[in-house]
Amino acid sequence: MSKVIRSDVLVVGGGLAGLVAAIEILRAGKSVTVVDRDTPERLGGLALWAFGGMALVDTPVQRRMRLKDSPEIAWRDWLRFGELSETDPADHWRCAWGKYYVERSRAQVYDWVIDHDVKFMPAVNWVERGLQGDGNSLPRYHVLWGTSQLLTQRMIEALKQANRDNRLTLLHNHEVLTLETCNGAVCGANAIDHATGAQVQFSAPAIVLAMGGINGSHEQVRANWVAGRPLPATMLNGAHPYANGKLHHLVAGLGGQITHAGEMWNYAAGLPHPQPHFPGHGLSTIPCKSALWLDHTGRRIGPEPMTTGFDTHSLCQRVAAQEKPYTWHLLNWRIAAKEWALSGAEHNQRIRDRNFPMLAKEMLFGNHRLVRQMAAESKHVLVDDTLAGLAAKMNALAGTDDVRPEVLQATADAFDANFARGRSLVNDDQIRRIEHARHWGPDRLRTCKPAPLQGRGFGPFIAMQVQLITRKSLGGLQTDLQSRVLDAAGQPKQGLYCVGEAAGFGGGGASGKRSLEGTFLSGCILTARSAARSILSGRSL
Repeated sequence: MSKVIRSDVLVVGGGLAGLVAAIEILRAGKSVTVVDRDTPERLGGLALWAFGGMALVDTPVQRRMRLKDSPEIAWRDWLRFGELSETDPADHWRCAWGKYYVERSRAQVYDWVIDHDVKFMPAVNWVERGLQGDGNSLPRYHVLWGTSQLLTQRMIEALKQANRDNRLTLLHNHEVLTLETCNGAVCGANAIDHATGAQVQFSAPAIVLAMGGINGSHEQVRANWVAGRPLPATMLNGAHPYANGKLHHLVAGLGGQITHAGEMWNYAAGLPHPQPHFPGHGLSTIPCKSALWLDHTGRRIGPEPMTTGFDTHSLCQRVAAQEKPYTWHLLNWRIAAKEWALSGAEHNQRIRDRNFPMLAKEMLFGNHRLVRQMAAESKHVLVDDTLAGLAAKMNALAGTDDVRPEVLQATADAFDANFARGRSLVNDDQIRRIEHARHWGPDRLRTCKPAPLQGRGFGPFIAMQVQLITRKSLGGLQTDLQSRVLDAAGQPKQGLYCVGEAAGFGGGGASGKRSLEGTFLSGCILTARSAARSILSGRSL
């Protein structure tokens, strides 16, 4: 007979959303059980590895930079970029959560983070501007000083501090397999302890689902892919492998609604992780704005050149539509040292470790350390003194002869011809977008002044073979503004809550088709705090 663990609240998932919900409930004097599928050192889930950018509205950091933001401006951007409609009943809860986000991100997220002794970097970045200026109309991307790893560590510390009188039961390596109902209300769960094989039962009048999205399972990604959108033959995994959709379907079997599961926030330029944590593990690169984005033959993808920082959704679809499941970035060492970055805490040591002198040095003189490291560790980062030599290495890696040296040379020559004609005659959309990006100070620091690819002293040349990488689910279980799971009639499932990515960061898909970027960590905090308030109001206890 399996043992029964009883508590006021059961939290399924030990990622950021689950931790925040548990902290709020413990602080109110209730007992909490947190069941996490992963090992103890990975408590915090994907947030432990993430870079730590948050889209926040009308913050002190923005004001210091003389940015006049407001919930009204942010909501217009959100609706337009996500292609949401306030008059469409199917978008009701998505819009409700999106509006809640822009109205509450300052008080519910920014202030919460500051109160937990985590600071933001002093500059706000401008991402997802939209191809036609239809994205963020001004900079909102705030970067955590210490990355998301520090935020996660602070949350774990807060969890321990809130555990007065040992009211917290924290279990690792446990997977919830079923949910139990009592008189129509969800009242418990059954799990397996993967460390021992033992069966464990949980009893609680309120259950918070915080198990992440579906993008850790390529089977689920492919099954939910939006019909009509190009689907690449292979993809890397940048999500958590335990974010596999199993509990989503379990809840759907109890009447919950999974909505917009095909909307995903993937990235277009992933690299296989040199030291993978799990099969198919990929690193998401922050593509260099100044790199030329090429197809498998070494020709520039067009007619509109692909440039990062404007519309990630569009980049992913264009990459997925290519003949081969990979593309190439062609650049030189000057560009890579100035612009190249990898998403996550692991490869942003200066920010993660809060080492400002070294960060400033790398921003001023280039991050040569990262370029050398990845060139040494990754077979997908190729370096050569000549374009002909680079073409040979590209073919050797791909196992083809698709890249002809004369084609790669012609691609570089055609781009460089812009500068041979003189700056007043430059006529290239990528260069125009780079110049636009450089008008904003923080972007100017990280973006090269446009120059010929084959400029004297800019070498050697670099080619990176990249492919689409899965990341976050934009859809999920539909919830109301109290984070209660809703059934087909729009009624809450008594005792059942869903937060973070599992809920599509609120409402089953709050961002629509596109995120303004940085809405994920903050979405975890918003939805988790909402669930905690609802539970503590007495509706479930």
